[in-house]
Amino acid sequence: MSLDTKGKRQNTKRQKELASGGALGDAFYPAYQRLFNEEGEFVNSVEDKLAQARMADNVEMFLARALAVGIIAGVALWLVGSLLGFIAVSLFFAGSGAPTFIGISIQNETLLMLIDTLKLPFMVLVTGVVFGAIGFGVGFGSLVSIPYFRASAREREINILLSDAISFMYALSVGGLNQLEILQAMGEAEDTYGEVAQEFKSIVLETEYFDTDYRTAVRNQAIQTPSGELSQFLTDMLSIINSGGDMTSFLEDQKEKHMRTTKQEQEKMLETLELFGEMYMTLSLFPLLLIIILVIMTMMGNAQQMLIYGTVYGLIPLTGIAFLVLVSTVTQDAIGDGYLRPNSDEEDVVVDEGIAVFNLGLIESYTGTYSVFDRIKGREGTYELVQILKKPHLFFRDHPMLVLGLTIPLSVLALVVSIVLGEAPLSISGMETNPVSATFFWVYVPMYINFIPLAVFYEWNQRSRKAIIGNLSENLRKLASANDTGMTLLESIKVVSETSAGKLSDEFETMHAKVNYGTSLKDALREFNNKYHVPRMARTVKLIAEAQEASSQIQDVLSTAAQAAENQDDIDRSRKSRTRMQTVIIIMTYLTLLGVMALLKTQFLDVMSGLTQQASGAGGAGGAGGGQFGGNIDTDALSMLFFHAVTLQALLSSFIAGYIREVKLLAGVKFAVILSTIALVVWMAVG
Repeated sequence: MSLDTKGKRQNTKRQKELASGGALGDAFYPAYQRLFNEEGEFVNSVEDKLAQARMADNVEMFLARALAVGIIAGVALWLVGSLLGFIAVSLFFAGSGAPTFIGISIQNETLLMLIDTLKLPFMVLVTGVVFGAIGFGVGFGSLVSIPYFRASAREREINILLSDAISFMYALSVGGLNQLEILQAMGEAEDTYGEVAQEFKSIVLETEYFDTDYRTAVRNQAIQTPSGELSQFLTDMLSIINSGGDMTSFLEDQKEKHMRTTKQEQEKMLETLELFGEMYMTLSLFPLLLIIILVIMTMMGNAQQMLIYGTVYGLIPLTGIAFLVLVSTVTQDAIGDGYLRPNSDEEDVVVDEGIAVFNLGLIESYTGTYSVFDRIKGREGTYELVQILKKPHLFFRDHPMLVLGLTIPLSVLALVVSIVLGEAPLSISGMETNPVSATFFWVYVPMYINFIPLAVFYEWNQRSRKAIIGNLSENLRKLASANDTGMTLLESIKVVSETSAGKLSDEFETMHAKVNYGTSLKDALREFNNKYHVPRMARTVKLIAEAQEASSQIQDVLSTAAQAAENQDDIDRSRKSRTRMQTVIIIMTYLTLLGVMALLKTQFLDVMSGLTQQASGAGGAGGAGGGQFGGNIDTDALSMLFFHAVTLQALLSSFIAGYIREVKLLAGVKFAVILSTIALVVWMAVG
């Protein structure tokens, strides 16, 4: 699909959304005028957030639409609340006995008649008002909060990418571009610098379409941007522009400053993760302590076994998921998909991204015009499918998640066979009779079928990508040294490919061969990047590709790229060393929990079960007393619950450890297989 067609469809969809929302806004606009002060602080705040979130709505219609949603939700919940109030009075307060308030019984006949008369309308009114207020608050607040959340997300992305964006601008300045050309190049780098590029694109568009000088446009964007760091950078850059200072020196100073800032922010994040690791020790042990207390209370006849079920199947998963969400609010994931896409003046360039069978390249733009193109598309699709069937392991290495398309049906088939053979019981009593075997077929077999191939291909994918970026900074230094001797960039690439070893040198050799056979160096760099599509490498390749178009002598640019890569390598090494300890803490905490649960099973449940059986067999007064103490406990059910508890904790601890380690849930798959297997082996021994 061409970019123009995709843009037209998005515009049509946007127009339909605006039309449907505009009708509500028009209907409730008088209510907005009555309730809100257009010059008030709240309206101005929402207006600023709409601009920062880049939402194409004016504040009047947006708030009018939010009022509409809030009133509709409020009326709906008011009706529900009134109905619930009527039902509550009819079912629970229908008796004619004397009511009691805070221990005082009301005996006055007149007051009783008054209470009996007013209780129905009072309860209906109160529940209706409360539910209606909640509905209005949820409806109005949820819509108004959207620009705040979007602006916050944009601010976070801008702050993460700003250091690399400034390095990119510095490289362009060293390459000889003037101030306007730097702003335009930044505005076109959306594929690499995301929201930072959007901010500079706004500056360029304001100068082109609104007849604004670029100084004023920079000043306006400094006021409007959601990021305080970018606002300060634009303000400082504006002072350099107005004073006629050296832009290259300014960008070099800013580059060094923001690299230091990035490292400082990384240190703060890692310190917070260390605190979370200590918190997890307490949170993960809390369900264990609660289970022990509930077991003892159950044995004494003072608790219900359903509370233990709720702890195992409710509290443990909720605690793990809540902690995972908490960690995700602190960690910084990679921004962007890593693909480099053509600029607006390079429409004939095709980006090889995604799955080849569903993205056939340039032929997609011509399909439907002539039958010959349809035949070409069909044959191209067949060729790509045959290539996948010839080397499926390479396909799944590049797209590890797609292996689930094969393993999920296999796991369902294995589960069905287990049920048919009677190995996977369909009742709780059957699960309690043999919890290890039943849980193995219900949980472990599907988990092994899905997780083991996924872990293998994911780790292979990560290793193949790390093999490229592992020596990136070193090879960039070599390129800079070779380029500094007077060689062109292409000659420098050839020299480095011949004098270096590893996967990156092989890619340099391939790149050199492509250029010799007629491919432009920029396209060769883009194809190399898109083969691995690592976000941090994409920013480096983008920097080099843009700079080499201005000059073949770009040793300063290459040195800047090497410095940025080294800075990122330092951050990654620091993160790995610091998060390694957090991963060990999480795993050791789980192993401690597993050991305690196993001891509880063997030294407590089994012993109490034996004592109960002896007491019930001996009879007499002593036997009755022993049976009374342990008679309320079902050891089979508790053994199943303990095993399920350690299995759930193994899965949750694994994904938390993986996410802290690499900010990716898939990184926890290998831990899930290992820790769950340890739990299975331990319970086979004690269960």
